Amino acid sequence: MSDTRILRVAGLHAFIGQFYVLHGVDVEVQNHEIMVLLGRNGAGKTTTLRCVMGLVRAHEGIVELAGENIKGLPPHEIANKKLTLVPEDQGIFSVLTVAENLQVAMRPSRAKKEDRRRLDFAMSLFPDLKQAWNRKAGTLSGGQKQMLALARALINENKLMMLDEPSKGLAPVVVKGLVPVMKELRTYASVLLVEQNLSFASKVGDAFSIISDGKTVQSGKMNDLIEAPETQRLYLGVHMGGGESAQIWTSSSS
Repeated sequence: MSDTRILRVAGLHAFIGQFYVLHGVDVEVQNHEIMVLLGRNGAGKTTTLRCVMGLVRAHEGIVELAGENIKGLPPHEIANKKLTLVPEDQGIFSVLTVAENLQVAMRPSRAKKEDRRRLDFAMSLFPDLKQAWNRKAGTLSGGQKQMLALARALINENKLMMLDEPSKGLAPVVVKGLVPVMKELRTYASVLLVEQNLSFASKVGDAFSIISDGKTVQSGKMNDLIEAPETQRLYLGVHMGGGESAQIWTSSSS
């Protein structure tokens, strides 16, 4: 039986300065799956993404992309292996236009037709960006900036997209509009999603993994978490209460 895992992280340990942030993170992402990484703020979710991307050094553990060891590689080499990170702060250039932001983000490629196909796909998901093509990114709304951040990742061929809280700070109507977009992303690449909005996560995720105090404490199918209010309360500080919106309790940076 062939291995369908795109990402395998096992026994991940990491320090940030003198702080021992990760001490036993395990997470796997399957082919064309949306895996949601959950946990209270400060649990280590963002640090996990940054370790996978090579932005934080992994002290111990395994990090494999499509069966290949990527632990210890510099970020640009990891990106060239078709992995991308959309950070919490979006990482767009406010002084550049939408078109210029996309051009800067595009990796060198000889497959011009494929580049065009991916750009057309991104614009089909985010028609607002097509209308704002020549506008400075700094003049976009919060929702449009998030669209641009996602589009910058989509214009490149990726095995895995890592998204850090794409719904943060967005109006509920905008978050609702992201649900079909996220489901469409799954047809394009596997997704590792860090999310604070449990209601949103439950609508888009196939599977979940919970981090608490720097280590993985539970994982499974998203439907299992939806039907486990005690797990929601214990590790996330919330209870969805019959499908109502739930925001994970927060206190500090993760």
